[in-house]
Amino acid sequence: MTNKLKVADYMTRNVITLSPDDTVEDAINLIEKTGHDGFPVVDKDGKVIGYVSSIDLLRKDPKMKIRDVMSKELYVAMDFMDLKDVARVMFRTGHSKLPVVDRNGRLVGIISNADVIRSQIERASPEKVEKLKRTLEKIHGVKISVERGKVEIDRLIPTQTKVYADELNGRIHELRRGLAEPIVVIKKDNRLYLIDGHHRAVAALKIGVKELDAYILKVPENVELGIERLVRKKGIKSLKDVEVIEDTPHPLVEITFRKTG
Repeated sequence: MTNKLKVADYMTRNVITLSPDDTVEDAINLIEKTGHDGFPVVDKDGKVIGYVSSIDLLRKDPKMKIRDVMSKELYVAMDFMDLKDVARVMFRTGHSKLPVVDRNGRLVGIISNADVIRSQIERASPEKVEKLKRTLEKIHGVKISVERGKVEIDRLIPTQTKVYADELNGRIHELRRGLAEPIVVIKKDNRLYLIDGHHRAVAALKIGVKELDAYILKVPENVELGIERLVRKKGIKSLKDVEVIEDTPHPLVEITFRKTG
């Protein structure tokens, strides 16, 4: 049975907050500095007593206290709640984020709709990785271990020569919002062969991301993989060798257009 995902597994723990004694001007400065559109308000004991959004600040005197403009009736999530239950509440109430509290009402994090989306994206890869692991073990008659970790972008050896610009732009947007799922790589010796996630990896390269989260399949040194022969044949050495196709939409996008057109 699959363990249920909890709010604590995906919430952001370092939360920027306001106190009731802060001013509207303080909140506006914080919005400009962080780019966030709202903040939980906590008392001196760390308990959530309100929430301030950018809308609450409109046309308010900059010297007004936060306690006088904050929303006092607010939805909160508990850190032990099932993520899908909280997602349902957010969807029904139209909230994009909720403060997360412990049993004593103290702030321990914040959960956003982006976190909920990320939880669903990340659940897609383990099955794919396990299938690849079994296939490689069957073909080569060896045991392969899998671990989760960070890999350096400039060490990746791609196993396909092209990516599509439309898909690439989408992946760039996901990376900037922290939504990208892990890539899948095979590690042999000191080499890292990129198996799944070429658009994500090229997107990371373009925007200067140095590392990506990855599922790493470790293959024994004495095994010669088919992808190694492919890479040698095509002369692929790094992500810089991957061509970006500008004019042709990604095949999946094209198929979707045909079905709905």
